[in-house]
Amino acid sequence: MANHYPHKTQHIIKLLDIMSKLRDPLSGCEWDLKQDFNSIIPHTIEEAYEVADAIENGTMDDVCDELGDLLFQVVFYAQLAAEQDSFVFDDVAERISNKLIRRHPHIFAQQTPLANKKAGDWDEIKKQERREKGETDSSIFAGLTAGLPPLIKATKLQKKCAKVGFDWDDIPPVIDKVREEIIEIEEELAKPVKQADLIEEEVGDLFFACVNLARHLNVDAERALSKANTKFETRFRHVEDAVKFEGKEIKQCSLDELERHWVRAKKIKIKSKKVNK
Repeated sequence: MANHYPHKTQHIIKLLDIMSKLRDPLSGCEWDLKQDFNSIIPHTIEEAYEVADAIENGTMDDVCDELGDLLFQVVFYAQLAAEQDSFVFDDVAERISNKLIRRHPHIFAQQTPLANKKAGDWDEIKKQERREKGETDSSIFAGLTAGLPPLIKATKLQKKCAKVGFDWDDIPPVIDKVREEIIEIEEELAKPVKQADLIEEEVGDLFFACVNLARHLNVDAERALSKANTKFETRFRHVEDAVKFEGKEIKQCSLDELERHWVRAKKIKIKSKKVNK
């Protein structure tokens, strides 16, 4: 295999040095100096989504650029931790290296005490890691990140239940469950006194059921919704352009007029760029 990393540390060292200068109390960047662990969380999440967007719609150059932005977030956290004498970037790299070796005993059999584990036996290895940390939660949901995006978390909850047999074997009952949740929303809406919290609960149940349907169809719920968002935005932009071409403002149009433009927009094929693999 060709060596794609002839200078493995050169640019990492340069990046760490830049980060250190940005946080220099005397000559650093005013914005960077104001940041802490909590304040840059939104930026980290945003950068992760921008990586995903670049992979879906950009070029490999875009992907490289966005991955650099995401790497900078990791470097930023490491710099903040170093200032608190907690850990440094090298510790982060070491931790993930050790974890990957530990969780792939079939690849690194001579370097891990878990060499007898079979390939892909992630759950058992993770359980052992948690026991070594002194964690006592024995639930199948132990170790599941609380702050995951809801669609992703719903999928993970369902997959964990499926591993212990709590799941449907085929599609029809899953679809029936979606219909059932819609009916329960209608029942709440039909009550003389509507309770917002109960309606919210039923809508949440519907979302959960739809995620379950997506999982059974081998569809990534997050990806599917993202594509639906893009499709809707693209079509409505066509509606806006059509209204503008007629010399009107969008607020001046009736629902029937907007629907007419919407039907036309649906007939326009949406083109999206794909990364050159």
